[in-house]
Amino acid sequence: MTQNPIRVSAQPDLFASYGQTSGVADELFDATGQMRPVWRRFVDRFSRLSPEDIRSRFERGDQYLRDAGVFFRQYSNDPLAERAWPLSHIPVILHELEWEHICAGLTQRADLLERVMADLYGPGSLVSDGHLPAELVARSPQWLRPMVGVEPRGGHYLHFIAFEIGRSPDGSWFVLGDRTQAPSGAGFALENRMATGRIFPERFPRAHIHKLAGFFSAFREATEELASPSYKHLRMSGILTPGPSNDTYYEHTYIARYLGMMLLEGEDIVVENGEAMVRTIEGLQPLGMLWRRIDALFADPLEFNPTSQIGTPGLMEAVRTGHLAMANAFGSGVLEMRAMMAFLPRISEVLMGEALKLPNIATWWCGGVNERNYVRDNAQNMLISPADAVDLPFDLGATTALGGEFRGTAMGSIADWLDREGDRLVGQEAVTLSTTPAWDDDGESGSLVPRPMTVRVFAARTAQGGWHFMKGGYARIGSSGDATALAMQRGGSVADVWVVSDRPLPKEGPKRRVEGNYRRVSPGVLPARAADNLYWLGRYMERTEDAARLVRAYHLRLAATDNRNDPRLKMLRDYLEGFGIDLAQPMPEALITRIAAARNCAMRVRDRFSTDGMSALGDLLKTATRMLETVQPGDDSARAMSVLVRKIAGITGLVHENMYRFAGWRFLSFGRALERADAMAALLAAFSDPKAPEGSLDLAVEVGDSIITHQRRYRVESNRDTVVDLLALDADNPRGLLFLVRELRKHAEAFPNAQLHGRPSELLRVILPLETGIACARTEEMTVARFHAIRGELARISDLLSSIYLR
Repeated sequence: MTQNPIRVSAQPDLFASYGQTSGVADELFDATGQMRPVWRRFVDRFSRLSPEDIRSRFERGDQYLRDAGVFFRQYSNDPLAERAWPLSHIPVILHELEWEHICAGLTQRADLLERVMADLYGPGSLVSDGHLPAELVARSPQWLRPMVGVEPRGGHYLHFIAFEIGRSPDGSWFVLGDRTQAPSGAGFALENRMATGRIFPERFPRAHIHKLAGFFSAFREATEELASPSYKHLRMSGILTPGPSNDTYYEHTYIARYLGMMLLEGEDIVVENGEAMVRTIEGLQPLGMLWRRIDALFADPLEFNPTSQIGTPGLMEAVRTGHLAMANAFGSGVLEMRAMMAFLPRISEVLMGEALKLPNIATWWCGGVNERNYVRDNAQNMLISPADAVDLPFDLGATTALGGEFRGTAMGSIADWLDREGDRLVGQEAVTLSTTPAWDDDGESGSLVPRPMTVRVFAARTAQGGWHFMKGGYARIGSSGDATALAMQRGGSVADVWVVSDRPLPKEGPKRRVEGNYRRVSPGVLPARAADNLYWLGRYMERTEDAARLVRAYHLRLAATDNRNDPRLKMLRDYLEGFGIDLAQPMPEALITRIAAARNCAMRVRDRFSTDGMSALGDLLKTATRMLETVQPGDDSARAMSVLVRKIAGITGLVHENMYRFAGWRFLSFGRALERADAMAALLAAFSDPKAPEGSLDLAVEVGDSIITHQRRYRVESNRDTVVDLLALDADNPRGLLFLVRELRKHAEAFPNAQLHGRPSELLRVILPLETGIACARTEEMTVARFHAIRGELARISDLLSSIYLR
């Protein structure tokens, strides 16, 4: 194939590396080398930008994505490894008329897929009449026998689907794949649009681009109808996620926040008597609808994959009884088989009475003699892949961009295998994808280069039963001319897709408020798992701060005395060793472990924790990790601990000042107060002990961040009475035991079921006497044994909280 360099009137060298390849369609230029009209105004404005302005704009977009915390999960040995969102800054631009043509063809296809699934799990006429091979369906692990005969609530199997499409060399569009299991990318499309809005803020192109937000509004209305069709507002809806280890977990949290839906994991749900219920701090609450973002095989270990540890036993039974609506229905993954595409053209004529408006990539199932001969004769121009998830007894070669297929040139013993096990393979025509402009910054000034691309089109079912399409939003871009690099796990990137009009579009104003329809949704419905993670987030943060203060105190005295045998230093080493902190390390690894534990808790409730808070936690972890290699004992370590303490204080301030005072905030604050109270009781038990070395009481006041208060209040040298009074019995000291126990009581009084039949809850019946005992105590009564007893009561409070609210 040859490349023809493009010459346009634009910034010098902007198109120096841009060349059309013979036999490959391009989004920017047509087959004659002329720029497509839909691109002209954009390129005209872009070509006027200087290289410095281009880089500055691209950095604004990237900075937005970093600030928003957008990422995707990088599969690696670290299950929580993240990669920054790989935005390709140049959008893909399509005219609205071309988009309408695409959506018309995909509407027909969406209806066809719905009817195919209804038949596969209903009468089965497609198989019995010979339009689908029985062995193809039966061998697919995604065809779920428990769904046979089950009519989904609402009457539809498919509610949210996506299509991977590409442009063929002749300029027409075709379908590369159907995404019916749990399609991803729609939430990322919104973030792509926000980022490109920072890069290109001018009225043109913004005024000409169709908006994306209305797409989700229509789908939200449909989910509410599914959740409680006959008794509105009695059943909840949620998004079912595999959890933080999933590569698109960020999107799950983003959509949950955007739509105001609960983000649920399998452990959040329990099925009783065919009813799906959410474990909340208020007890079990009925669940009416789940938007499934988890592979169906792992959703119910009782009826699907028994090894799954992320599903909910009995979930299929809740669907079967009609109590739970599922979007998309279990078993929809069977439609994603590439072999299914081989039969869709004929099935369309049978079920719809018309040919497919938007054709498939040419596909052949290798199960028949004629098909196997065709594939054998045309293997050089085809892709071969398993028809389902089977293990083949030989290596099929290198994977390609279309998601796991293998080129016929690397087949080896495929000819024999076709004869024996051909019904396990599917052949597809090797396609050439169109290219689109991407920015290459390798040169001195940068230039536009062609990169292969596919577009992902999203469709959501409306409350009226039709289909509503997102107008643009998401394209996958290869990192080089090799189409194998389209997948993000292999270095590919994504781009915003602009569907543009020739004229400025009317602004979408706020929806007219309907009188009498206003309703404030209570934020108090909190899953027990979320409450548990918020509670431990508070504890881990406080645990980290307390340890950092103690490590700082140690190294300040080490710098002052240069004597590791100083009794105070020996006492600090022994004390911290009991909490797993090795002071031989200037930056103890145990501190990093605690910060990582706090961040992991926050990740599990990312839909309820602020973006700024997540960024601050990530920054704290990075800072502490960098210090491992650089910090030295003494003053250097003390300064490093001060940096960590200030960063932790910033995170605490974010929570205190900005977090809505809903139940989640109370559990987080309860965890902080309990951890601080326990740390203070432990500190006083050790450092106020009459046997403690001289200077221990000053250490306690320093770690308790109360030096100035002590000086102003007592005006005498510290002694046991003043220190115990300030750090244990002072109701106005936020680090004092009495203050902290009162905080526990205030939060407990706001928890669900704090009063039962006019009597305090079991939790309060433990906190109240503890508070009273401390409030009435004299300093001499606060002995070492008393402090240990208080720690025991605090542990009892933690156990009670868990058994009442967090199980």
